[in-house]
Amino acid sequence: MADLLTEKKSNRLIALDVFRGATIALMITVNNPGSWSHIYAPLRHAKWFGCTPTDLVFPFFLFIVGVAMWISFNKFDHKLSSEAGKKILRRTILIFLIGLGLNMLRPVDNFAELFTKLRIVGVLQRIALCYGIGSVLVLTLDKKRVAWVAGGMLAFYWLLLAATGGFEIEGTLARRFDLWILGSGHVYHGYGMPFDPEGFLSTIPAIVTVILGYFTGSMITAEPDRKALVKKLVTNGLLITIGGLFWGLFFPIGKPIWTSSYVLYTGGLAMIVLGIAILFIDVLGFKNWTKPFVVFGANPLFIFVLSGLVAKFLVYVVRWQNASGNVITLKTWLYDQVFVPLAGGSLINGSLLFALTLIVIYWLICDVLYRKKIFIKI
Repeated sequence: MADLLTEKKSNRLIALDVFRGATIALMITVNNPGSWSHIYAPLRHAKWFGCTPTDLVFPFFLFIVGVAMWISFNKFDHKLSSEAGKKILRRTILIFLIGLGLNMLRPVDNFAELFTKLRIVGVLQRIALCYGIGSVLVLTLDKKRVAWVAGGMLAFYWLLLAATGGFEIEGTLARRFDLWILGSGHVYHGYGMPFDPEGFLSTIPAIVTVILGYFTGSMITAEPDRKALVKKLVTNGLLITIGGLFWGLFFPIGKPIWTSSYVLYTGGLAMIVLGIAILFIDVLGFKNWTKPFVVFGANPLFIFVLSGLVAKFLVYVVRWQNASGNVITLKTWLYDQVFVPLAGGSLINGSLLFALTLIVIYWLICDVLYRKKIFIKI
């Protein structure tokens, strides 16, 4: 996906690259604190309902995937062909399998446990499914029908959950469906019970997040006047955000089950942020500060996968027992012995410094690839 946002150099919006780079950088930052017990509030997810800045990161990334799809599918005339189908299928399977492979990188007592307690879904798997299903929808239906289908998906998901146990974690169908399909051994357990925030049922509304990005891509290419484009993005974004807030009175905004109100709220905010970025970067010309984000966005999925591999290495590969018999991981040692002292003894600042250090390292890797014009497509 590295160059999906580039058509002709003269028509290129730098703000798109900056938006993507900033999003992937923030995704990696919030996923890699030095200690999960010491995180600043804006860098935490809302426990269930609500939306923190961190809860904007994943939908923003899916949104920009949708924007990229519009531009990428221009060469297929936005119709599903054999060539387009093969490309979509290959990329969907590849991204899903990479996510599954990352989930397999963990310590187990025996080989069988590698599969009996394997989490099937995750962030990359959701990206894959949203991209794959969203691509088929937008290439087989005209834009008007896609809009109706997207709205129907959001309404269907709301009514389905409301009629089958509600929206709280214990009784929601989003949880029970995944347990029925996958079993408790193959879902996330970080909520105090088996529940997966990237489960199959909650992927339905997440697909609409991609579709909102796709329609935004259409708006961008259809409007050559950048000032008029900014006005359209901000105006439409405000209306969609307000719609999400209103729907949230009945179907609360929340990332864990990717509520329909959350789709509108975050999608609208993504349009507003992108519009403001275009205004300052591409209309007013404030571009000097943008290169670090452009570099980061040049290989987004590659660097995200690399960050996942490094995280596994720091926790699962390099570990030892101290004199008391406690297991010490390389990550724990670095946090306690290096970053907390560097932060003047502050546990929370040491945790943030750890994440920011990793971001600098990943940026240096991205910069080398960017300078050599190496774009790793996944």
